[in-house]
Amino acid sequence: MRYTAMSTVFLLLAAVGAGASAQDFPRKTVRLVVPVSPGGGSDLFGRIIGKKLTESWGQSAVVENRPGGGAIIGTEYVARSAPDGYTLLVVASTHSINPSFYKKLPYDPVKDFSPVGLVGFFPNVIVVHPSVPVRNVKELIALARKRPGELTFGSAGVGQTTHLAGELFKSMAKINVVHIPYKGSGAAEIELAGGHVHYIVDSIPAAMGNIKSGRTRVIATAGKQRSPSLPDVPTVAESGLPDYEFTTWLGILAPAGTPAPVVSKIHGELGRVMNARDVRDLIAVQGAEPLTSRTPEEFGEYVRSQIGVYAKIIAMAGIKPE
Repeated sequence: MRYTAMSTVFLLLAAVGAGASAQDFPRKTVRLVVPVSPGGGSDLFGRIIGKKLTESWGQSAVVENRPGGGAIIGTEYVARSAPDGYTLLVVASTHSINPSFYKKLPYDPVKDFSPVGLVGFFPNVIVVHPSVPVRNVKELIALARKRPGELTFGSAGVGQTTHLAGELFKSMAKINVVHIPYKGSGAAEIELAGGHVHYIVDSIPAAMGNIKSGRTRVIATAGKQRSPSLPDVPTVAESGLPDYEFTTWLGILAPAGTPAPVVSKIHGELGRVMNARDVRDLIAVQGAEPLTSRTPEEFGEYVRSQIGVYAKIIAMAGIKPE
């Protein structure tokens, strides 16, 4: 009986401690680890979220880019970090791609993380260098078939969403093109603008700067519907390749074991941030849309379901695990 009573006391003290830690959170800088180089959609969302959380909490929420290994290096770093809410991972669809893309990962994409929340999504776009003599998807496919093995497409790196989007396009279009990986979308966009690759299937936020400046030309968007930020640009499906669709989602994960009250507090703040009018307007200009999950658990289920979705796409594209 005494043992039961003492156990109850310890459980109550633990609950009070967890509640207090959540109530006082954050007491120091929160790091938002972006596992890719600056310039892509993950980086954009991370910096917007970091700025708004800093304003709300009165404590700094800073972006820390840890690129490399197809987002594996930064992701593993967060998985091994203290589960206290002060190290978070800005995760994209790549998180659900990697389990099928790599034979062995140094972390479990589900078990080693506590889901916090979904924050948004954006469709990809096909952008070409202005010297490429195509104006639409049909013409790009025709050119690639006329010049097999000669055209190149860039990506943000092996296993990144831009790589998989390009491989899926290649497979469905039945064309022979060469993949050139770079270290992040920013680098890939610079190389495209310089004429070092012929095209990229990139995220709208990463591609928009070059599109607006005329350094690259957009020929199609890859969502189900046309993008509100590019209303005159047709989708891939309506302009030459029916059934092709590729969108990227973004969310926040914490190390497994992060106290539920802390996770809940961060999740609530994410919902408030992503639904703020100024944030919605800012990301809309970049071609993205906010999309929040109702609960952390809902986001966790979504991540698991997406692992299955991308496994099918990878198999369809004929990509072999590395």
